[in-house]
Amino acid sequence: MIIQTIEEQISQVTSANLLYTEYYSRWKYLLASYLGGDEYRVGAYLTRYQLETPAEYQARLISTPLENHCASVISVYNSFLFRTEPTREYGSIAAAPELEDFIADTDFDGRDLDSFFKEVSQWSAVFGHAWIIVAKANVGATTRADELSQGVRPYLSLITPLMVLDWTYSRDRTGRLELTYLKYLEEINDTVRTVKEWYPDRVKTTQVNLRDRTITFEFTEENQLGYIPAVCAYHRRSTVRGIGISAISDIADAQRFIYNNTSEVEQSIRLDSHPSLVKTPETQAGSGAGSIIHMPDNLDGTLKPYLLEYSGAEIKSIYESINHMIGAIDKMANTGAVRASESRTMSGVAMETEFQLLNARLSEMADNLELAEEQMWKIWADYQGYTWNGEIDYPGSFNIRDTGGEIAQLQTARNTATDPAVLRKIDEHILEWMDEDVSILAGAADMNHPVTTAETRQAHIQEMIMESYEDDEILDIHPEITQADITAAKTALLNLDG
Repeated sequence: MIIQTIEEQISQVTSANLLYTEYYSRWKYLLASYLGGDEYRVGAYLTRYQLETPAEYQARLISTPLENHCASVISVYNSFLFRTEPTREYGSIAAAPELEDFIADTDFDGRDLDSFFKEVSQWSAVFGHAWIIVAKANVGATTRADELSQGVRPYLSLITPLMVLDWTYSRDRTGRLELTYLKYLEEINDTVRTVKEWYPDRVKTTQVNLRDRTITFEFTEENQLGYIPAVCAYHRRSTVRGIGISAISDIADAQRFIYNNTSEVEQSIRLDSHPSLVKTPETQAGSGAGSIIHMPDNLDGTLKPYLLEYSGAEIKSIYESINHMIGAIDKMANTGAVRASESRTMSGVAMETEFQLLNARLSEMADNLELAEEQMWKIWADYQGYTWNGEIDYPGSFNIRDTGGEIAQLQTARNTATDPAVLRKIDEHILEWMDEDVSILAGAADMNHPVTTAETRQAHIQEMIMESYEDDEILDIHPEITQADITAAKTALLNLDG
């Protein structure tokens, strides 16, 4: 048996694998790019000038605003993904008494199931993946009734990649890959770190004080399931298991380019408005408009003060570069057709193509969320002694349309159409856009189609036939008319044609 020192134990508990070390700085950069504000400013992602003093650089960091495209793109994705709530068929667990409580408070922090998976979608888009831990407290209850009386049930925890220090996948005898080790930071409180380590047969919790270099708490309990109840929810899968592809990886770099160019705009305005004054130390000069310069009597004429004019790039060219990069971001994210500044300049065909590309991207994201939730429910059911046979269905297609353009086209068509049948079809499209029932048209039609009598019936039916009304439409509008009346009217029309 190898006896470790306290320092060796602390080092082992807080250590991370090589993948974590490799991706850590990139994950921090992606997080700052998404959060913006002080998080981005503290990261100092503004390129520093040569010979620029720390004070000057700090002043430039404070005065440069961030146009946060990363947050904007992810917000667009989530607004479409969760516009329609996923449908859930719970199967054998539908009657479980703890199910309703779990759906209403999924993480013991007040978030319901839909809100929780919105955050899963958000953070997996930022980092490329996020971890879902399904846990259940072991309070020594011997029956389900005891658990229910104490409020014990499975709950979820969302862990970002920055908190997951180590993970290992291994193949079982059948060749299936399974998670055999997971270590993550459960809590950070000043210099105190609480580290949780999951094994197939046990769970170890260790609390370390980094300031005192001591282990303040250590506890090992049995793993109730016999496997690690963790799900890796991917935004997009990479070639490395446990590592996903971020939705904003390239967008963050483009955003940083815009951030630096915005600083150049501010600097150009300052230099253009306030040129530098070159003078000898003995020359006294004030600042501001109308200031007076006092030169020594014995000053050499070649050393007279002068203004150093700015001759850098025009601000217009910098803005053109920024606008080009914004267009590149929209192309990378497939959001050009839904971001207002771009939708005014895109053609109808280009906009429709962009909608299709965005729809394909959203469908892939929805499929990955659906898979993660199904895996979560399987673990949840195992905790409660059920077999999961339910079904989770996220939207597979997203109704992404240029409604403003469609309405404008319908208005133009309505102004040029004269055939009542064509006008009716246009009205049907408008009602569809408004999410209204097309049967409303029948009610409107009743005002133009009064109840017929025996004397007026055949003539009115013939008029409707000539206006391209179908038999079922005539019957819907006129309950007093029968199919025999329509057949007789058609026969009369044929005789007239003959």
